[in-house]
Amino acid sequence: MDVDGQYLGRDFKIHTAHGFENYTVFSLWDTFRAAHPLYTIIDQKRSLDFIKTFLTQYQQGGRLPVWELAANETDTMIGYHAVPVIVDAAAKGIRGFDLALALEAMKHSAELNQAGLKAYANHGYIGMEEEKESLSKTLEYAYDDWCIAEMARLLGRTDDYRRYLRRAQSYENVFDTASGFMRARVNGGWLAPFDPREVNFSLTEANSWQYSFFAPQDISGLIALMGGKDKFAKKLDELFTTDSKLTGREQADITGLDRPVRAWQRAQPSPRLSLRLCQSTMEDAVSCPSNHGQLLHAAA
Repeated sequence: MDVDGQYLGRDFKIHTAHGFENYTVFSLWDTFRAAHPLYTIIDQKRSLDFIKTFLTQYQQGGRLPVWELAANETDTMIGYHAVPVIVDAAAKGIRGFDLALALEAMKHSAELNQAGLKAYANHGYIGMEEEKESLSKTLEYAYDDWCIAEMARLLGRTDDYRRYLRRAQSYENVFDTASGFMRARVNGGWLAPFDPREVNFSLTEANSWQYSFFAPQDISGLIALMGGKDKFAKKLDELFTTDSKLTGREQADITGLDRPVRAWQRAQPSPRLSLRLCQSTMEDAVSCPSNHGQLLHAAA
């Protein structure tokens, strides 16, 4: 945005921002997990400007940003992660934007016929034969849908709440009980052979070891899928102790499995303590109560 408030909109026309600063270059896949939640705590004014920018882009360009760059939507990376940024701010009491418009924009992103969303909505997962990065997209769409459900709940939109809360449980459809990992689906079955350390085209800059813990919207449900607290704690500890060497295709921006967390694990020798810290951290990060399963049951 120029000093006079003018900027190039998503419709490629010159606009003037009124009542907010317009921002650009949102790499939301990189920032929705940690950076934006931090901003809602240390810089609420800027967080509000980000959200107003998102909604302005929706009005001018027809979509919430995925990875907007200088008025262009690049569709780099995955998910519709403007959604959790908005919902996190709303959950923390940040106001000054149109909540109803925000929910409308979120639903629009979730119902587009692109990037595997049609298959996801129809089957509850995306198969490798239908879309690249299918496993990662299934898991991240499910989290984004939970966020939409939370916004609908905030606004008293019961039907929307129930619809997106059910979709948020789609992570269960890519959990393979035989292997104990999130695993890519292929033609209704499972990708085989399977190695949780493998980097392949069903995943986004990661492998199954890393994505198998991505269900922040339903920590209790994930623990139950993995066989209960004891087995989950063992699995979590194994993440920190297993061989960090990757298999599969080479990707320059993936150097190993989990080197950044190994020092933390050495300082926490108890798997049970690791479990408690992980669960507490993940629930705090998404303001997610541990009784999400009961909430889902109540919405059915």
